[in-house]
Amino acid sequence: MRLSKAVRSIRFWWAISDARRDKGLKTPAEIKRYDNISYGPHGKANLLDIYVPKTATKLLPTIVNVHGGGWVYGKKEIYQFYCMELAKRGFTVVNINYRLAPENRFPSAVEDVNAAMTFICNKGADYLADKNNIIMVGDSAGAQIVSHYATVVTNKEFAGLFKFTVPDIKLRALGLNCGAYDVKTDILENPKDNECLLEYVDGINKPVDNKILEQIDSYKYMNENYPPSYVMSAVNDFLLPKAEPMSQHLKELGVPFELKIYGSKEREDIAHVFHVNCKLEEARICNDEECAFFRKYIV
Repeated sequence: MRLSKAVRSIRFWWAISDARRDKGLKTPAEIKRYDNISYGPHGKANLLDIYVPKTATKLLPTIVNVHGGGWVYGKKEIYQFYCMELAKRGFTVVNINYRLAPENRFPSAVEDVNAAMTFICNKGADYLADKNNIIMVGDSAGAQIVSHYATVVTNKEFAGLFKFTVPDIKLRALGLNCGAYDVKTDILENPKDNECLLEYVDGINKPVDNKILEQIDSYKYMNENYPPSYVMSAVNDFLLPKAEPMSQHLKELGVPFELKIYGSKEREDIAHVFHVNCKLEEARICNDEECAFFRKYIV
């Protein structure tokens, strides 16, 4: 497949930026890690890592991380240090790969998330993951995928639009970080500003199939059963305009949520997905506050 200039540019420059961000970071001494566990049939795209505090002796509430990258870029390794910082706060953390667009179109990423969740239900206890206390976090495109999958889990009508079987799982809370959510509207009204999203839904140079438009429209199918959500953005996040409408949508549904906007105009480094940068004090604060939100819903 011939990749577009935009996809090639993202995969090159974002990789350099992520490597620079994490340069010098090491696995924390207090974390035990299990790397490259296969959860599905798609090779490297279906590998996950699990991080657990070394002092843990019983099942821990479990955070599942779905990385960002505009649906076309990313892998678990660029989120390992962020995820281990979450594990230090008393969680088992599962850090997954999934198939990327444009080589794999929607709903491949959602299918992979479901396969990873099925693995956690069946095998997670071997790694001190508690399937009865699952929290999902994602940022940017990963936040969209998390918000979408949470709708699948909590709305049987929506789940019926997909071929996979959802495991018996309870999502206690979500961390929706610097994401986009009402993506059907983005596809139909702002296609020129959403090239990577169009790559994801196979809409480059052609209309998006109506079936795909219905399947991608999780925003419409969210209901009162949707998990409590921490909706996070930053003053200098280019996706900041997406945060308030999502929060208002949750409010109208009666879903518990917290909206938090970090940074200031002067702090250009507190921007899109700043919380992943373990060298920032503001990232520590954000992750502390987000984890405090999660703990309110753990049973």
